[in-house]
Amino acid sequence: MIKYLGSKRLLIPEILRVIRGLPEVRTVIDLFSGTSRVGHALKAAGYRVLANDHNTYAETLARCYVQADREDVAEDARRLIAELNALPGEPGYVTRTFCEEARFFQPKNGARIDAIRRAIAEKSLDPELEAVLLVALIEAADRVDSTTGVQMAYLKSWAARAHGDLELRVPEVLSRATWGKGQAHGLDALAAAAVLEADLAYLDPPYNQHSYLGNYHVWETIVRGDTPEAYGVARKRIDCQERRSAFNARTKIRASMEALIDAVRAPLLVVSFSDEGYLSRPELEALLARRGPVRVLSFDYKRYVGAQIGIYSPRGEKVGRVSHLRNTEMLYVVGEGRHADAVAALPEN
Repeated sequence: MIKYLGSKRLLIPEILRVIRGLPEVRTVIDLFSGTSRVGHALKAAGYRVLANDHNTYAETLARCYVQADREDVAEDARRLIAELNALPGEPGYVTRTFCEEARFFQPKNGARIDAIRRAIAEKSLDPELEAVLLVALIEAADRVDSTTGVQMAYLKSWAARAHGDLELRVPEVLSRATWGKGQAHGLDALAAAAVLEADLAYLDPPYNQHSYLGNYHVWETIVRGDTPEAYGVARKRIDCQERRSAFNARTKIRASMEALIDAVRAPLLVVSFSDEGYLSRPELEALLARRGPVRVLSFDYKRYVGAQIGIYSPRGEKVGRVSHLRNTEMLYVVGEGRHADAVAALPEN
């Protein structure tokens, strides 16, 4: 899967341990699905997952890793990916914007991305199969990019991996989960919370100023297949200036989180939040306590790779030092009514 700020890859075993310790959970809502690492792991564990994210690239990742089932798409995906890998490059918007005006990819790979994206669009495929091919494309692009892991900037000198040749691989699509077929949605989180219903909701909201659209605007553009006006050294989509999440604003996150917690249609909640977030542990516990008793588990981790390397300007020049290299990730577990005893019985970490 793609490199991702805030990825819960290391926390997934703990998330699964917590959810397995709660009775009667068959369906899980993932309201901020991101790369779908968590949703993919939950599906592998047998849970039916209802994934949601308002960014198109994230919705597409969820359609591949949560909604699509291997038995339905694998054969066609293998055939089509072999066909796409044989295409020669044909420069277009990606080459011009992200290889010439910026330097995220070598031009040879930008031209291949352009050609493959155009070919996928021309096939008018079923949405699930198309999602699998688009995910194969952005994962292939991720393996030959020249960044520290986010697309706010590119490196001053080419990353070694950027010299490689773009090659699509079949994504790790899973067979249908024991408890049923998953879903992928592209709604605002509050709108999704109002219409999706499950036994448990997993919430991993943005928690500080880092915008996922701004950090992964290249994936958004490749997946959408559009040609937006771009700005700045990083050539971000112009709508990065307009599509802002209230969870990225210190003045709005509390009210947004309160509304979301109240709206969720599930008797059990698991909330992932960092000590680097705008809400303190006491504040978040108080908000969640409206739904029932709260159990908090904490885990110490290295910060994301960009923080470990250093702070870079939009031109890829190192301009500062990071203040710390580790952070604490917390899982807040809440249960309403008869589920409160199960939450209280969770073992300490």
